[in-house]
Amino acid sequence: MATKILIVEDDTEMNRLLELDLRRQGYEVSTTTNGLDGLRLFHETHPNLVVLDVALPGMDGMTVCQRIRELSNVPILIITAHAVTEEQMADGLNLGADEYLIKPLRNLEFHARLNALLRRSQLNDDTAQNIRYADDYLVVDVDARRVTVNNEEIRLTPTEFKLIATFVRHKGQVLSFQQLLEQVWGYEYNTEHHYPRIYVSHLRRKIEPDAKNPTYIQNEYGIGYRFTGK
Repeated sequence: MATKILIVEDDTEMNRLLELDLRRQGYEVSTTTNGLDGLRLFHETHPNLVVLDVALPGMDGMTVCQRIRELSNVPILIITAHAVTEEQMADGLNLGADEYLIKPLRNLEFHARLNALLRRSQLNDDTAQNIRYADDYLVVDVDARRVTVNNEEIRLTPTEFKLIATFVRHKGQVLSFQQLLEQVWGYEYNTEHHYPRIYVSHLRRKIEPDAKNPTYIQNEYGIGYRFTGK
């Protein structure tokens, strides 16, 4: 069965070019130029990945992102015409985005990021190793792809889940920024040195009792991070 991709982009020419390009790559593609229609198509087509513009008529892209994330862990690639600050990226992560790309899209980078997102959303060899962490506050069951905090299940994006699964798999070990980029994001991201810091900060807000004084994910200043557990 072909991988299904939903494109929600109000620039009709860009929409058409992306659709043609992805169809040539063997993907099954649905498109729309309207945010409300994008949400409707999401429910109808159940895509494996969503490419979502920020500035959309009907409903803006970040609201669409939030609505999708309330229902699904599908990877969401946000595309925007404006440079994204770390604060804006953090806001997008809060709403459920996995990744940002700035227009105009570069073909090789677009496909590399899209493929990396699809890889992270797939079950991988983590799930075959029965990897699990549990204490009276945090439970991470990699096999079940389930994380609970204080007995309540939380929703993680594919990237967030891959990040915490990597930490749990290497519990007690220091993981450098480069190791995290390679193991969580993939070789396509080897120059994105700010990614681990931004995503770890966001993950802490979801799993830590006090994100400003983390219990689980400890800084190793100048090197990376260590998952210690309680």
